[in-house]
Amino acid sequence: MMETETLKLAKALIARPSITPDDHGCQPLLMSRLTAMGFQIETMRFGETDNFYAVYGQKGPLLCFAGHTDVVPVGEESSWTSAPFVPTQRDGYLYGRGAADMKSSIAAFITACERLLRNEAEIPIRLALLITSDEEGDGLDGTKRVVEALQQRGEHFDYCIVGEPTAVNTVGDTIKNGRRGSLSGTLVVHGKQGHVAYPHLAANPVHLAAAALAELVNTHWDDGNVYFPPTGFQISNIHAGTGAGNVIPAEMTVQFNFRFSTESTASALQQRVQAILNRHGLKYDLVWTLSGEPFLTNAGRLTQAAQHAIKVVCGVNAELSTTGGTSDGRFIKAISSELIELGPVNATIHQVDECVNVAQLDQLSDIYENMMLILAQPPR
Repeated sequence: MMETETLKLAKALIARPSITPDDHGCQPLLMSRLTAMGFQIETMRFGETDNFYAVYGQKGPLLCFAGHTDVVPVGEESSWTSAPFVPTQRDGYLYGRGAADMKSSIAAFITACERLLRNEAEIPIRLALLITSDEEGDGLDGTKRVVEALQQRGEHFDYCIVGEPTAVNTVGDTIKNGRRGSLSGTLVVHGKQGHVAYPHLAANPVHLAAAALAELVNTHWDDGNVYFPPTGFQISNIHAGTGAGNVIPAEMTVQFNFRFSTESTASALQQRVQAILNRHGLKYDLVWTLSGEPFLTNAGRLTQAAQHAIKVVCGVNAELSTTGGTSDGRFIKAISSELIELGPVNATIHQVDECVNVAQLDQLSDIYENMMLILAQPPR
């Protein structure tokens, strides 16, 4: 069976062991394909991170595709059925690290652009790609830095498609039109160390904090909305003690996280947490880490174009969703009027034997091409 262009490019990308933040030659391969189409390429390296921004066209609304060439580590390589950086086809699936997250999406968008520009003499839409090698890492020198640079010179996207794997059962069944925010806290509750037989001479931070933690767990933070579930609070780690069973610890450390909707803000959540801790009279230190604010694209032209294209190509009615973790969409939304995430099935991402359905690679490419054609038309 002849390999399609999307499959061949996906394999070429998977074969490059681009463990974050090492691009390992993925981006030069992509840039060579884009240059051949007439894209103007701007490389943007920050720290140890390779990024590029490519633009095609002079008129019309600007549609940007955003993605990352880096992948997570493979873990124990002997656990893989086939080598993680040797793209392998078995039983209708393409296996390899990055197959689903997200080298196949990038390959599909590149081939969609190639067909579009080969078949259309002139298109009334501008196209762009924003590609990073630092999405799976700390993200400090990747999309965040590129967006800041673009923002400083007044760049703005009308539409953005982030190629993250969003499908649940089959390509096109789910479109992410937003993501919850992520706010983490590291709380250190201070007590006084002592012998367990003489508790009156000590102050047990575990006991002192118990009621406050129970209140935090049981607090209703918001009701969510039509797109988001209610904001959730989860304790991920609690640690106290010296290792001895007869010592009351001097302090307890609690790590927790909020996944929050657009009905709450990070600052409001911080204030409410601190009010609870203060009301219980705790002596504590608290360090906050905001990984990303929530973002939302209301149903509109971009979501409608995606849903229509998916229906035409796959015969599937796509649902809008905001579930899952964070993505680079949280940075790009600052310069994009509408933004969605749309990619392959996410069932095997970050797992041993990560894979993608081969037949759905070309479906995804066709979806992207159809969306470009739809968005190139004047709004009705």
